Amino acid sequence: MSGHSKWATTKHKKAVLDSKRGKLFAKLIKNIEVAARTGGPDPDGNPTLYDAIVKARKNSVPIDNIERARKRGGGLEAGGADYQTIMYEGYAPGGVAVLIECLTDNRNRAASEVRVALTRNGGSLADPGSVSYMFNRKGVVIVPKGSLTEDDVLMAVVDAGAEEVNDLGESFEVICEASDLVPVRKALQDAGIDYESAEMSFIPTLNVPLDEEGARKVFKLIDALEDSDDVQNVWANFDVSDEVMEKVGA
Repeated sequence: MSGHSKWATTKHKKAVLDSKRGKLFAKLIKNIEVAARTGGPDPDGNPTLYDAIVKARKNSVPIDNIERARKRGGGLEAGGADYQTIMYEGYAPGGVAVLIECLTDNRNRAASEVRVALTRNGGSLADPGSVSYMFNRKGVVIVPKGSLTEDDVLMAVVDAGAEEVNDLGESFEVICEASDLVPVRKALQDAGIDYESAEMSFIPTLNVPLDEEGARKVFKLIDALEDSDDVQNVWANFDVSDEVMEKVGA
């Protein structure tokens, strides 16, 4: 799993610095709006909204934008689209399984953009259920390393339900059951440990190792999917070594 996580974390950091910053901001704001609509506009009583706001602030989304999204979603301010969550399943080159989460106000547009991104990049859309069984829904918390050791993080979260702590290079990844995400996040806060993001994710049960050529193809397909404004998250069951990661310049 670490190869995929490391790649995703590195790519996410890069997006904050380059031309994809606008797209990243838009997706983080959409997250806030949907969380507020689903669970109410008070972050103290809505853990999903709380975590969506923290993630947006960590990525330098302006506070005004965050507040407007929270109010729109919670019905405190006019506007906002009626977003629906749709999951698509597919395959990338090399038999890599892909889960694609869309937040959209237009199902037909989302389906079309996902299909085009897959087929133009050597992938294909799969029937519902044909890929999702290869993933487990989990809570994932990313903790910047700083001066922390793996043991520091593990000791803070083990009693809260954390299952494992992975070293991603510049950060640690804490994995837990989806239902334990809030207790794990709170345990880190109680221990005075800063975290970058806490959210639901899909962790593959089996990974497909990729060589340099395979990695380039899969990364290109995922980039094409994430280029769609309707696509919120992409999960895939590949693993890449540090050597391959270096070669493809992730």
